[in-house]
Amino acid sequence: MFFQLRAILLWPRNPAFKPRRLQFALGKVNVISGASRTGKSAVIPIIDYCLGSSTCSIPVNTIRKHCEWFGVIVATAQGDKLLARREPGAQRSTDDMFLMEANTIVDVPQRIVKNTNADAVKRLLDDLAGLSKLDFSGGEESNGFDGRPSFRDLAAFTFQPQNIIANPDVLFFKTNTYEHREKLRKIFPYVLGAVTPGLMAKQFELQRTRSELRRKERELKEAQEVSARWLADLTAKFSEAQELGLTPKPEQQLTRGQMIELLEEVVARTDLTITVSTATISEALSELNGLEAEEREVSRELTTLRHRLEEMNRMLVGGDQYGAAIGLQRGRLQLSSWLIGHTDDQADCPMCGSHTASARKKLKVLSARLEEVEAEAGVDKEVPAAFDRELQRVTTEVGVTTERLRSVQLRKRSLSGRSKEASERQFAAKKGERFVGNLEAALDLHRRLGSDSGLVDEVAKLRDIVQALEVELKAQDVDTRKRRALNAVNSYAGRLLPSLDVENPDDPISLEISDLTIKVRGADREDYLSEIGSGSNWLSYHLAMLLALHQFYLSQNQSPVPSFLVLDQPSQVYFPKNLVRRPDEGEQELRLRDEDIDAVRKVFEVLGKVVMKAEGKLQVIVLDHASRDVWGDSAGVVGLKEWREGIKLVPMRWLKEDPDGAPHQG
Repeated sequence: MFFQLRAILLWPRNPAFKPRRLQFALGKVNVISGASRTGKSAVIPIIDYCLGSSTCSIPVNTIRKHCEWFGVIVATAQGDKLLARREPGAQRSTDDMFLMEANTIVDVPQRIVKNTNADAVKRLLDDLAGLSKLDFSGGEESNGFDGRPSFRDLAAFTFQPQNIIANPDVLFFKTNTYEHREKLRKIFPYVLGAVTPGLMAKQFELQRTRSELRRKERELKEAQEVSARWLADLTAKFSEAQELGLTPKPEQQLTRGQMIELLEEVVARTDLTITVSTATISEALSELNGLEAEEREVSRELTTLRHRLEEMNRMLVGGDQYGAAIGLQRGRLQLSSWLIGHTDDQADCPMCGSHTASARKKLKVLSARLEEVEAEAGVDKEVPAAFDRELQRVTTEVGVTTERLRSVQLRKRSLSGRSKEASERQFAAKKGERFVGNLEAALDLHRRLGSDSGLVDEVAKLRDIVQALEVELKAQDVDTRKRRALNAVNSYAGRLLPSLDVENPDDPISLEISDLTIKVRGADREDYLSEIGSGSNWLSYHLAMLLALHQFYLSQNQSPVPSFLVLDQPSQVYFPKNLVRRPDEGEQELRLRDEDIDAVRKVFEVLGKVVMKAEGKLQVIVLDHASRDVWGDSAGVVGLKEWREGIKLVPMRWLKEDPDGAPHQG
């Protein structure tokens, strides 16, 4: 994927200053050379943060203190895109982002505000990379390490920070953590082209179809087990149908199909047949049916009368209870009349002889209440004669209706005893109804399981689809494609090693996906990168393999991996020795110094050679202490103005305007 860095941008917190713009050349090796503590090691975290990293690893203190926004301008096949992200402050990160798009971005806003978020930017980057929307488990939603590949996963191939570039134990960016290591193992076949988006879609379809097939097979097996038991009982059911008079007795032995055909006819005409039989079997059966209807009618009438009788009895009981309550109140209030009769003008209280207005007032209240109760008690509360007549009538009707019900039941029992035929026919009719109901369900099941069954056809069709997909995927042969891709990567790396500072440049090396490391095959043994000594070896193998991977990605018709690589301090393995000659150095020291300079120069020459061969399709950014004297004449290598003598990532004037500013760049 054509995706290169055109510039890095820093927006100051002080609005008086313009944004800091660090420009890069496309399709070249861009070198930022400078002294320590000038901000070189912040470049990778800034780029990573602006490309949607979940955390902000940009150094604190000076850089984050004086910058409000960080941004990158990336050149893509769809034009330039400015991606900026706000400095998170005390948070680990922020979702506030700014997006600007144009064919070529020349001028950038001096002040920006949020117009998008990190999730939207990551979706944009996923679309630019052309990544599949399917996950590796065959679904469409993320599921741990089997989740869909994302642009963030591809950062492993674009960054080599200072703690990784010559690390014997870690080859790829962020794979020192379990989560990133497992996800990289999962996506490696995808980025190598062994697993394509189309192939993932086929794998998803295969897994979905297999799941559907298993479900249908379970349904078919359960249905067949039910069908087998039913078919074993088919002859008995046919005989039962004959006994019930639902089908005639055949003159010869019938096949299973013939029996099923006759039983299906029974189901089709059973309602009409049973109705006619029940209505015409005998006069006794007709009379019995009439008695059953009369019994139901009398029973409903008796239930209504009993309910009415219960309600009237409740009214009588309620009237008696009310009279008793009035009598109780009357008895209690009689005392107030006696008390009023014993009061005179000399005393208000008949008990103590005192003058209290409240006592006289309360006695008057009690006396008034007594008068109300007396009036209430004086009202005739007798139940009206009409009620008594209605109660007597209902009671009589309950008795009469009860006798009618007993009479009907007696006639019914007598008729059933006299008419054995009626009883048997009645039972047979009901039994026939139950039989036909069960028979209809059983026949429906058999129709679904027959030779033309829809379920059987579905299972057969799904099996054909699974078989076809398996054949197609087998023809793709993912393992063979992966081995072929790895062989190509190993071949690219092997051609680069002789030009680097490595002990045994002719020993074949291989990328081990399962361990995410390099294996060196010597004459007598095979060694992993961690088993080989010397920082120069580790650096050389790192560079050879990362460059080889990018060469392989560029050889593919469509690779999702961004076409840039950022290297931080590749010359660190040759430090703390200075790369500048001192006049007082001896002969031996000068010779060693020349060897170190030659080794570092080899690094830049190999980088330049690979970039030049890519013809503008690959960009490399190197952050290093090595000065232009070391790499200045290497083809394909361009250098920015060196960060020395006050030139740093964050301009010194930003710090001088702030009295609290510190000179440390992080």
